[in-house]
Amino acid sequence: MAPTLGATPGFLISSATQAQTSASEPTWRHGLSLFGELKYPADFKRFDYVNADAPKGGVARTIAIGTFDNFNVAVAGIKGSIAPGEGLIYERLMENSQDEVATEYGLLAEAAQHPDDFAWVMYRLRKEVRWHDGKPITPEDVIYSLEQLKKLSPMYASYYRHVAKAEKSGEREVKFTFDAPGNRELPHIVGELMVLPKHYWEGTDSQGRKRDISQTTLEPPLGSGPYRIKDFVAGRSLTLERVKDYWGAGLPVQVGLNNFDELRFEYFRDNTVALEAFKADQVDWIAENSAKQWATAYDFPSMAEKRTIKEEFPVSDSGRMQAFVLNLRREQFKDARLRRAFNFAFDFEEMNKQLFFGQYKRIDSYFYGTELASSGLPEGAELAILETVRDKVPAEVFTKPYQNPVGGDPEAVRANLRESMRLLKEAGYEIKDHKLVDPSGKLVTVEILVDDPGFERISLFFKPSLERIGVTTSIRMVDSAQFESRERSFDYDIVTHTWGESLSPGNEQREYWGSQATEVSGSQNLIGIKNPAVDALIDRIIFAKSRAELVAATKALDRVLLWNFYVVPQYSYPYARYARWDRFSHAELPKYARSGLPSLWWFDADKAARIGKKS
Repeated sequence: MAPTLGATPGFLISSATQAQTSASEPTWRHGLSLFGELKYPADFKRFDYVNADAPKGGVARTIAIGTFDNFNVAVAGIKGSIAPGEGLIYERLMENSQDEVATEYGLLAEAAQHPDDFAWVMYRLRKEVRWHDGKPITPEDVIYSLEQLKKLSPMYASYYRHVAKAEKSGEREVKFTFDAPGNRELPHIVGELMVLPKHYWEGTDSQGRKRDISQTTLEPPLGSGPYRIKDFVAGRSLTLERVKDYWGAGLPVQVGLNNFDELRFEYFRDNTVALEAFKADQVDWIAENSAKQWATAYDFPSMAEKRTIKEEFPVSDSGRMQAFVLNLRREQFKDARLRRAFNFAFDFEEMNKQLFFGQYKRIDSYFYGTELASSGLPEGAELAILETVRDKVPAEVFTKPYQNPVGGDPEAVRANLRESMRLLKEAGYEIKDHKLVDPSGKLVTVEILVDDPGFERISLFFKPSLERIGVTTSIRMVDSAQFESRERSFDYDIVTHTWGESLSPGNEQREYWGSQATEVSGSQNLIGIKNPAVDALIDRIIFAKSRAELVAATKALDRVLLWNFYVVPQYSYPYARYARWDRFSHAELPKYARSGLPSLWWFDADKAARIGKKS
């Protein structure tokens, strides 16, 4: 599953809560888990980690980096969509628990059922569910949402590609039939479906114009969630207000959450400007992604007076791969030796020292930060899985542990550059007039495309290293809209991208690395991988019959991706960094919540009075 979307093959609900045998009819369940028993029983009142008595009220002002030109989630994936607020306006069939892995409980749906072979799943809507205009949420809305999201969003089209049919099966029931049995993840990820109002999108706006769900719009959308849009300034700010008569306020999955009367999102082009706004008390908290700023830029009066606070929250809910992406759709990157040479040219250790105050670790796995990351040599179940694709993967997969080149001192850097040149010479490249040319005599040139000053810095650091091996290198800084357009059409040599990985990978792996996604505009297969071994290993993940098999298959996939040198891995940090004005409180945060902002926090009037208002 993707970190914000689904879950994955593993164990489904245990006998204690499943109440189902292979000989019995499927029974309705209040929750689904892929790892064993549900923590919370059918009659639970709230999650353990919330404060049921948290006060409601106050305003929280936060930062969004970028801009927006669109309130339409059906064409989400565009950077201009209102990503920070979407999950508060729209709702899903089920809601994830933040103190369990891959476990969800009923939100719009009160229950779900599926057979032992996972050939289909049925969801039953709650009687009381309704849109903000008072109309009931219906099975027709659910079916419409699936159809439109699959049609309009490459991400959803890939994620739900195995949902062959959705049909109304009762007054409040929807049945989803899959294209084949055996995919344990599918019942679960259907519960992650964001539900949209069919009657709204098939109606007309206040000017009498027919709405079009395939187009961007700045008309405030109709939702069903705890918040609605109060006002906005296009591209600059967005204010959500809590819905006072929200239908689901008393649900066990909502008690103690959504405590602010207003959530205000202020949009900034970059983090440097955003920090100045935070220091001036124009926003209440800031997520800091710059190691340099975290180390040097928070020495100001309010921090010394403890009116503002720096805090790091452990990242334990997901992993990541962040890297320079080498676009295999470009002919020059089809040779793995060139790609590997680029990795040897990247002196991460020196960059970490100069730019990041030594705070980062180099990423050495596509599932970095999780138990799914490969290490050492393959053995046991992982080795057995790799044997099935032995003739389709690099020999080193079986004989050498993957390791990134290590630089940081002149001798190591020279050795790495010599290895780069050896690989290039082996592949038929040579230096002419201090420039690298390919076997046909064509000059090797690359453009690194960026839309963020932070990534421009690391690209500028990489550029001289590439030039030392003869690669003619340029860096092009574009605005977010142009970057998104070029990325969606795969019009780049190199970009920086981050793939988030859940603790339970699944169907989204096809969207990331699968051959079918290579030419789908807007897909996350930015590398352009078309590899039958990768496809086969993704299938092993999706159709794993146990957690142990899932882990082994994921490690096998990780190892094959690494040894193909599709990317130049960058860096990661095991904590989420936040600074905030000390006006808020929270209960003890669960393991998989990260910061828990804003849903698990509330406005603390006593703290606010103590620190005073901005000068």
